[in-house]
Amino acid sequence: MSFPARIWQSGIPEKRTRILGPWLVDAGAWAIGLFAAVAARYDDDLAAAPMTFTGMAVVVAVVLHTAIGHQQFLYRGRYGFGTFEEVRAIFTTALAVVIVLVAIDLAMPRRPLPLSAALVGGPVALVVMCAVRYVRRLQHERRLRPNAQSATPVLLFGAGAAGQRLLRSLMQDPMSLYVPVGLIDDDPAKRNLRVNGVAVKGDRHRIAEALTVTGARTVIFAVANVDAKIIREVRRRALDAGADFKVVPSFTELLDGKVTAADVRDVNIADLLGRHQVETDLDAIAGYLKGKRVLVTGAGGSIGSELCRQLHRFEPAELMMLDRDESALHAVQLSIHGRALLDSPELILADLRDAQRVSAIFARRRPQVVFHAGALKHLSLLEANPGEAVKSNVWGTQTVLEACAAAGVERFVNISTDKAANPTSVLGFSKRITERLTAHAATVGAGTYLSVRFGNVLGSRGSVLTAFAAQVAAGGPVTVTDPDVTRYFMTVQEAVQLVIQAAAIGRDGEALVLEMGQPVPIAQVARQMAEQADAPVEIIYTGLRPGEKLHEDLFGEGEADVRPLHPLISHVAVPALNPYLVRMLGPQQDPDRITSELAELCQADCALPAVAGRVSAHIARQAESADLRQAIMMQTPNPH
Repeated sequence: MSFPARIWQSGIPEKRTRILGPWLVDAGAWAIGLFAAVAARYDDDLAAAPMTFTGMAVVVAVVLHTAIGHQQFLYRGRYGFGTFEEVRAIFTTALAVVIVLVAIDLAMPRRPLPLSAALVGGPVALVVMCAVRYVRRLQHERRLRPNAQSATPVLLFGAGAAGQRLLRSLMQDPMSLYVPVGLIDDDPAKRNLRVNGVAVKGDRHRIAEALTVTGARTVIFAVANVDAKIIREVRRRALDAGADFKVVPSFTELLDGKVTAADVRDVNIADLLGRHQVETDLDAIAGYLKGKRVLVTGAGGSIGSELCRQLHRFEPAELMMLDRDESALHAVQLSIHGRALLDSPELILADLRDAQRVSAIFARRRPQVVFHAGALKHLSLLEANPGEAVKSNVWGTQTVLEACAAAGVERFVNISTDKAANPTSVLGFSKRITERLTAHAATVGAGTYLSVRFGNVLGSRGSVLTAFAAQVAAGGPVTVTDPDVTRYFMTVQEAVQLVIQAAAIGRDGEALVLEMGQPVPIAQVARQMAEQADAPVEIIYTGLRPGEKLHEDLFGEGEADVRPLHPLISHVAVPALNPYLVRMLGPQQDPDRITSELAELCQADCALPAVAGRVSAHIARQAESADLRQAIMMQTPNPH
């Protein structure tokens, strides 16, 4: 057994060992350093060496080192053993001891020891202290390494920050299923790099060779932000060489930013479509969220639930999650806290169509920041049922806006969609109207009211990718509307990060458009998902559905892509829409009539008085009850 191991395993209780072991090492280091320095100084005549005074100097050095080290928390459990923080404390302590020893030696009438005793002995002692810690740390890390007999040897693609974090995590987990045996990186500057003894074996073109040389059977892709083409190419090269292909999540998927062996997973379609590294201004975000009462509508949906999970990180004074789906509220609470008893006031079961209930909630809970993610979103269903879009998307949003104004909300964020740009569907019309209603609220409300617009969210409930996955699992066929149709995609984590960032920099009445990358051919996505099936899957084309576009727009006619504050967020002006007009819509009318009125209301250059007159006349003709006539009168401004 080595010297440091004997010190730590000498039968002393563990708690005292953590203190006494390092102290004994440091005391022994001073003895070695000072006696070695004196012996070197009197090399030709060791008999003349002042060994008695040297022993006294060792005692003084140990006492000084103990006292100064105590002030540096060196033996008080503050530092992990062998860490850079501990080494820095050791260096500071040893330097102070050397200075005091030299001062004492110079102050004596006749110097008992040569100055070289402290000036040389101190650095020697420091080297011994650090060397023992280094050896002990190596022993500790070697015990933590995974069992090479049971763990799968892997190549890590990426020797950057994410790859190195993963490598160290794998090398310090004795139960890990993977043991790194090589690194692959395209950066020429990393050709000779070694991380924890694992060497870079070359770039992506040498994957097959590296697999053969190292005996690895799996390639793990560990790059945080990279073009989709690289992921697809590395995957193809790994599979062609007979190896499995795994990935680690991007940092946007990991709320704590840490990557471990448990995060290694199979590739999914989001990986093959690419990753976007979102740079966020955490100080600006924390400034409007920390310590504030925050409410999220539609909290159980794909966007709403992720909003809640990420908002929780910024320590709001209260996070209120509102939804009409009790099962969805149960799921989001479980995902945040790891338990869901449904007895917490943070959960609010309510329907945005119930204006009285929503107003009462806002009046009682007084939220300061509101994220409005509650809406109906399925395009085809809304085409057949436009009245439901009026009641939920349009009237529901106006209900929330009015409640916000009454409660004095400081910041309101309306979650919109790219279908609101040059809309052609009921969904697009209704969401464009919500943008315009939000812009109107900005002209009359005291707080900041803005909208955030983005495209399809990967993995959201009811998304095209969810449908494709179900069709592939069932053996096909996979149905695609048109071979040329394209859509913008973003992961839910990336979208929500940008929503939170946009809310920090957005100005009154604006719509902020998130950078979505390049539009992706849906047929290409279908082929990639079909390729991952165990058996061949047929792809068939069904034709565009009513209201669907061949290619989506992020910007409407006349809107410019201007990014004054963030490289991934554009700001566009939105014309206001008088809420009286939407209150006069009739959701029980003929569906084509409702769609036509929604289309006219969402036009950016529509003449409000003309539309008001036409809509009012139409509803008046349909009014057959005193209640409806009274409702109309209540929505009509008093001319006096």
